[in-house]
Amino acid sequence: MIRIWNSIVGKLWATILLLVSFVLFIVTLLLLEFLDNFHTKQAEESLQREAATISKIVNDREERSSSSMHQIIDDILDMETNAVIVDEQGTVLYSFHNADAKEEIEKKLLSENSLFRSPEAGKQKVKEMILPSLTEDKVMEQYLILSYPFTQLSGEKASVLMYQSLDAVHRTTKSTTNIVFLSAFIAFILTTFFAFFLSTRITLPLRKMKQAAFELSKGNFDTHLPVAQKDEIGQLATAFNQMGRQLKYNIELIKQEKEQLSSILTSMADAVVTFNQDYSILLKNPQAELLLKKWYGYNNNKNKPLPKEVFHMLEHAISFSEEVEDELELGGQFYVISISPLYSENSIRGAVAVFRDMTEQHKLDKLRSDFIANVSHELRTPISMLQGYSEAIIDDVVSSEEERMEMVQIIHDESKRMSRLVTDLLNLARMDSGHIQLQEQPMPIVEFLNRMVTKFSQVAKDAHVNLSLDTNESSDLTVMADEDRLEQVFTNLIDNAIRHTHDGGAVTLGVYQTNGMIDMTVSDTGVGIPEKDLPFVFERFYKADKARTRGKGGTGLGLAIAKNIMEAHRGTILATRGDVNGTIFICSLPLTKN
Repeated sequence: MIRIWNSIVGKLWATILLLVSFVLFIVTLLLLEFLDNFHTKQAEESLQREAATISKIVNDREERSSSSMHQIIDDILDMETNAVIVDEQGTVLYSFHNADAKEEIEKKLLSENSLFRSPEAGKQKVKEMILPSLTEDKVMEQYLILSYPFTQLSGEKASVLMYQSLDAVHRTTKSTTNIVFLSAFIAFILTTFFAFFLSTRITLPLRKMKQAAFELSKGNFDTHLPVAQKDEIGQLATAFNQMGRQLKYNIELIKQEKEQLSSILTSMADAVVTFNQDYSILLKNPQAELLLKKWYGYNNNKNKPLPKEVFHMLEHAISFSEEVEDELELGGQFYVISISPLYSENSIRGAVAVFRDMTEQHKLDKLRSDFIANVSHELRTPISMLQGYSEAIIDDVVSSEEERMEMVQIIHDESKRMSRLVTDLLNLARMDSGHIQLQEQPMPIVEFLNRMVTKFSQVAKDAHVNLSLDTNESSDLTVMADEDRLEQVFTNLIDNAIRHTHDGGAVTLGVYQTNGMIDMTVSDTGVGIPEKDLPFVFERFYKADKARTRGKGGTGLGLAIAKNIMEAHRGTILATRGDVNGTIFICSLPLTKN
């Protein structure tokens, strides 16, 4: 059924059918209205003639007996027509009604004073009313009421009230309606037959063209349609065959060029975009597609896909027919951009732009230079001290054995510091390469932190710092973690907190459970890390106060190692300022459910 409505046959059939149905509907409405008015008018004229006759018979009653008058009037009235003669005061003079509902009908008629009050001779009144049925009990029907005024022989005015049921009119209208509906049904059948016959003659060759078009869409360009007619459909078949031959030729050419261009563009690591003379994009490779999406958020003008710096270069290349090359920083990324004009004979038809992302190269260069600078900076001091004190010992500058031992101890401490630095660098390199291995096991976190407090209790006591664990969590709170690696993290955090807390200060460890995570905190009451340095404390060799930290023996790599370990545990670590002073380090790990 859906296929019929979506086909030309169905649409043509529906169109013709709707048109015929609409015409028949309008004709039916007009015809029914005309017949209804015609029959009503005929009924009014019939009632008027009968009323005039009855009024004359009533005036001539003296010449006839009362029984003969009733007999004559009953012969005039048919089965569905009745009459009542009333004077101006509403008194019934004569009644010609034999049905059971006589009294009720006369009562309703007499309640309409306008029908018989102050009548004017010759001016009848017509009205439709709902009155009880003449044939069925407790049923109301529509009646046509005619008031015909006349003057009696005595000079008094009276009115003949004629009332007739409109069922006869309705029956006639219904019969006419049935005839019209029968005609409409026959027209529907004939319309359907001729519509399908006509549409089939048209759609049969069109179906063949559709099948041929499907074959063309599948790549079968040798499809040929037979030209059996010389009308418009035959001309269409001829044009279709020519189109198939030309399309086959053009597709072959386009396919060859597209394969060559696609192979070249997709094999390039750089982004390539071809522009028209009006700066619109004609062609781009997948790398350029990604780059343009990235620039869409960077560019303030959403109507232009290119940043203004690149657009100026493109405009210059097309306007002055010159090749433009430059390195730009766009949205934190570095690109080497080369734009060359494209020519069509002697005129410029556009330009081709090549974008090479140099961001990673810049990052590697910066990391290399920063690494060399930081390592050189960190090694300069211990090497200088090793060299200075060793030269002092070689030159026999010391005056006593005690001074010699003191210098040897300094040399030993500095060599250990260099060893720690090298070890930390190797650990970071191993973590960055993904070679870190974790031996994760269920670990009671409260018990672990109590052990860390015990481990550093003596160090805290020597530094005159109060070290404690503050938590309300239960002792069976468990996380999956490598205990040795986690101890390395908290050893670094607690050691840093004790070293940077003044005498009489406090270092507090805490455990809190929030949203399926375990937050372990290390807070101190020291001077704290400045707010501007907090986002950078986990970078390598970053020190908020380098002069102070070097004196404490730090390498600047501990927090970077701690961050790598926490991320390997699928956790996080961050640093914030304390409510009053000091620093709070928060380590978060997923909670292990029992």
